[in-house]
Amino acid sequence: MQSTMMRTPLNLCHFLERAGQRFGSVEIVSRMPDKSLHRSNYREFHRRARLLAEALQRAGLRKGDRVGTLMWNHYAHFESYFGVIASGGVMHTLNLRLAPADIGFIANHAQDRFLIVDDVLLPLFEQFKALANIEQVIVVPLTGKPVPDGYLDYEAFIGASTGDWDYPESDENDPIAMCYTSGTTGRPKGVVYSHRSQVLHTLSQCLPDSIGLSGRDVILPVVPMFHANAWGIPYAAAMLGTKLVLPGPHLHPDDLLPLMESEKVTVSCGVPTIWLGMAQVLERNPGKWKLQPGIRMMVGGAAVPEALIRSFDRLGMTIIQGWGMTETSPLATVAKPTHTQPDDLSDDDRFATMATQGYAVPLVDLRIMGDDGEQPWDGKAVGEIQVRGPWITADYHDVERSADSFTDDGWLRTGDVAAVGPLGFVKITDRTKDLIKSGGEWISSVDLENAIMGHPAVAEAAVIAVPHPKWSERPLAVVVTKTGATVSSEELRAFVATKFAKWAVPDAFIFVDAIPRTSTGKFLKTRLREQFRDWQWEPPLSNEALLMSVPLAR
Repeated sequence: MQSTMMRTPLNLCHFLERAGQRFGSVEIVSRMPDKSLHRSNYREFHRRARLLAEALQRAGLRKGDRVGTLMWNHYAHFESYFGVIASGGVMHTLNLRLAPADIGFIANHAQDRFLIVDDVLLPLFEQFKALANIEQVIVVPLTGKPVPDGYLDYEAFIGASTGDWDYPESDENDPIAMCYTSGTTGRPKGVVYSHRSQVLHTLSQCLPDSIGLSGRDVILPVVPMFHANAWGIPYAAAMLGTKLVLPGPHLHPDDLLPLMESEKVTVSCGVPTIWLGMAQVLERNPGKWKLQPGIRMMVGGAAVPEALIRSFDRLGMTIIQGWGMTETSPLATVAKPTHTQPDDLSDDDRFATMATQGYAVPLVDLRIMGDDGEQPWDGKAVGEIQVRGPWITADYHDVERSADSFTDDGWLRTGDVAAVGPLGFVKITDRTKDLIKSGGEWISSVDLENAIMGHPAVAEAAVIAVPHPKWSERPLAVVVTKTGATVSSEELRAFVATKFAKWAVPDAFIFVDAIPRTSTGKFLKTRLREQFRDWQWEPPLSNEALLMSVPLAR
């Protein structure tokens, strides 16, 4: 016996057509660099995304070619999300917060043939273009200024399309987008998504016991569109016809709150750093902004302090914590009280539940593995989180498969260590590698150590994560100088700053006579973390200095 069901392939272009046919009048609002608002709708989005697809094909794009994007969150980036895919290309979002050398490496490794870039980000492109082999650069003229010679004007590029075009043939397993993760030591690694993976991910994240998006919502993704497909929000918004509010480069609470008020936002997404600052602004200015009752904030990229969840609850707003990685598209778990818990759940238990990483969403399998095998879900036993599912990567792009990343039986090794309670709620307790997560971005302690020890006055250096009230964690460098040599913190900071993005540079350097070691000669970082666990950041980090370099969710 065989199924009688149609074998219709899953395809994101269905969402594009659905948006144009059903939700044409629903608004798409973008904040421009000059803080003016650009208003469009799904009818225009549908038309322009198709024009972009046709233009790319006319420009020589072949199926599977990579199209890089270097853009903030706005209407043209949203068009690219679907226009590149509709052309048969693979959209490759470039993380503009990385150091130029890293962006250049990633663009070259992915073999990006085309690049769509904001005019305000052309100076950044100029810093890495010699490292990549990009053939055609298409500039989005956000400021209204003429596009420099040698580049294509985005509006003219899509304006030359005829509209006499239809989608190329495709398979649901065709590659459609890719992101690179720097969540491990060494070079960044590429994750490649398919139509099938992203359609299923979108359907799952919209379930009521997941993020619970609907067409009645107004969503403002603060998470950048260059971080893990903006957590899948662009795909979900198009599928549901959700009003979309895009903040551009203006991510300070003083910019976001008026936008949330004027556009009647009901859902927003971002890393804890954003919401920590917003909570402080709201508490200092009670009643200043008339926000929609019961706003939900989807938070990921770093652990959410329970105190922050309580603060927003007092303000009538709800934090929903999720956990995932670029490798998991990214949603893998979500933290919400469920029907399996008592109806009379106390506030303390409710907040404790919301402060976990949550339970695996449908179609994601999760286990924790210790040295002696799979661990029980008793809330006590700990092990590495391992996951598998239809939107979880089974490999990396053009990188040799490693047992450090995948198990022999096909599960993704996440590197996070956790306990899982009897109801399936995950509580991350540690990481298998000494990585630092600051404001949602991974920072490699090993890479920083190697860079610091490249200074001629340094003998040894160990870098550890130290808790920070705003950025969750910041890197602290413990340094031993060579005999007779001297070097200042300022000199080391300047030395390291030439090799890393601003937000990855340690904020403090501690000079010691010796770094504790294990019996095998490795740095004993557990002792260092214990020694500096109460480290006080004095003076406090400058908001002004870090605002434009704050890393946002991975």
